[in-house]
Amino acid sequence: MRVVTVHGSPRERGRAHGAAYRDEIRAYAVDRVDLVCAGAWSHHPLERPAVIELAEACLEPHRAYAPDLVEEMAGIAEATGTSLPEMLIVNGFTDFVDTVYATYAHESASEDDCTAVIVPDRRSDGSGFLAQTWDMHDTATDHVILLDVNGADEPRSLLLTTTGCIGQIGMNAAGIAIGINNLPGGDGKVGVTWPFVVRKALQQTTIEAALACITDADLAGAHNYLLFDSLGNGYNVEAFSTATHVDRLDGDVIGHTNHCLAPQTLAVSQDKPTQLQESSEVRLATALDTLADGTIDYARVEALTQHPTISYRGGPPFHVETCGAAIMRPATGDFWACWGLPSENPYQRFSLASVVA
Repeated sequence: MRVVTVHGSPRERGRAHGAAYRDEIRAYAVDRVDLVCAGAWSHHPLERPAVIELAEACLEPHRAYAPDLVEEMAGIAEATGTSLPEMLIVNGFTDFVDTVYATYAHESASEDDCTAVIVPDRRSDGSGFLAQTWDMHDTATDHVILLDVNGADEPRSLLLTTTGCIGQIGMNAAGIAIGINNLPGGDGKVGVTWPFVVRKALQQTTIEAALACITDADLAGAHNYLLFDSLGNGYNVEAFSTATHVDRLDGDVIGHTNHCLAPQTLAVSQDKPTQLQESSEVRLATALDTLADGTIDYARVEALTQHPTISYRGGPPFHVETCGAAIMRPATGDFWACWGLPSENPYQRFSLASVVA
């Protein structure tokens, strides 16, 4: 697992991130913009100028929501010679295609990502887990890194992310962990994309403040967010541009994949292609069945992420695969990260006390 450590002001953090992976981020930005232009994820092909114009329109809501994080993204753009709209697409690709879908398209988009669970403290000897695979278009796998953020005015955070992206899945030194699942948003709009929500949540020191970062955001697209803290508190949030549903952890395992479970969010979601709907339902059932009984330790959580139904390689027609995975234990500060398929590659253990592979 490649690790990049960033510190200092937001602009300095962005410049350090961008300088570490300059050419790779430039290539990744071209790939993400090309995917949007091709229309496979939104069912509406667009010319590049229209894509950039829509991304430009999304910048203002981001500045209103988290100006420091836009400044960090600007540092990445500066160091790599890319534009802010391109970097926004790199960061919030799946939310951005929700915006494209709602703006232009009239058919369901084809996408599928991630299997996530919260294991409560009572099921794991007093120290629970938040764990998930991160699945995306298979071109993203080569770009997976671990980002170590040590800002002067926020808790230190470790984040599984991709080059050029300010953060996707993470845990901070205040004992707050956050994970995500993509959802098929049918009500997308110009708004805030999910990596900014993840990072702003990790700037908080209480889980209630982190939850407010989700529920108060003017969202561009749809994601499920899972929050879990070192005191054993947890939330599962299906968050769309126009609807939100919050479930509180009640002492048993919470699992989530890529379809809506709440009526109010289901009402504003896209219809998923049958193959992807079935995949999401099977992965959720597998996760809950695998963790249904007994004490759950780290080995059992790791084995879940390695299950062949959950850790899978990409291929046609959707080219979605497991690009990485994270297992976080807020009560101990342990963060296990895996590049690529957990069924093929080992996890590395990191700590918020000191990053040690």
